[in-house]
Amino acid sequence: MTETDLLQEFDAAAAGFKAARDSLGKVVFGQSEVIDLTLATLAAGGHGLIVGAPGLAKTLLVASIANLMGLSGKRIQFTPDLMPGDVLGSEVLEETASGRREFRFIPGPIFCQLLMADEINRASPRTQSALLQAMQELHVTVAGARHDLPAPFHVLATQNPIEQEGTYPLPEAQLDRFLMQINVGYPDEASEKRMLAATTGADAQSVSAAMTPDALIRAQKLVRRMPIAERIVDAILQIVRSARPVDGADPKTRDYVSWGPGPRASQALSLAARARALIDGRKAPSLEDVRFLAKPVLRHRMALNFSARAQGVEIDAFIDDLVARAI
Repeated sequence: MTETDLLQEFDAAAAGFKAARDSLGKVVFGQSEVIDLTLATLAAGGHGLIVGAPGLAKTLLVASIANLMGLSGKRIQFTPDLMPGDVLGSEVLEETASGRREFRFIPGPIFCQLLMADEINRASPRTQSALLQAMQELHVTVAGARHDLPAPFHVLATQNPIEQEGTYPLPEAQLDRFLMQINVGYPDEASEKRMLAATTGADAQSVSAAMTPDALIRAQKLVRRMPIAERIVDAILQIVRSARPVDGADPKTRDYVSWGPGPRASQALSLAARARALIDGRKAPSLEDVRFLAKPVLRHRMALNFSARAQGVEIDAFIDDLVARAI
């Protein structure tokens, strides 16, 4: 691909994401940051964990993105009795017209391009593990046979921060499979007023396709080819490494952090920064991208200890302090 072709491809991808962002803003009100983070997750080729109270348009956001990207989307409501076979699929014994019996694989709902795993923490660890393994390896194995998932394949899982009775929190090692944890807050008053006017009338807003699955795959390849300055790389490494409670770390980190982010956090922050630059139509990421993305990338990859919680230290505020010292 020549440099001219590469620039044309970049402009087309940036225009597609801009159209997607504008369309999402017409159906999901007051959540511009959530929209940007979700689109950046897809552009980086990752999976997202969306955390928010009920009624904040999490399901609408995922369904709208599937329509905008032309992705085949499915939704699974996770419950304690959900089994791995209900997600991955299973083999059934069938008898042919000639009387021969043979097993046939029936694909589960995971065989789609955009899967919404609704309230993922309500399923048992066995079912969670089956899904998260597929997210990492992009294939499932049933009865010893490998079945590849479609491309692109993304999971946008949701969690409800309230009503934690009867839930199974995701283990830290499995949380690391998600590129970002995107926290969804309440919209401001003006946005909620616009939402009321737009959603309680006779005419409902809808979104139309802004990109294709092939265009999304090409955009993901562009993200990986995007140049990144050495000072951006150094800032990413300083932020991530300063969050680890190891020998030689800052005393505050050693006193407050139970466990810190691994190398996958550095990879995620680098990819996410480049993805955000592409969505904004910029040819390279900036330190502002790193500052904007540090919390979504790190907040689920580290944990504060009891001493920090006893003193009222919040994880987001702690990450902000790490960023301020690095940038």
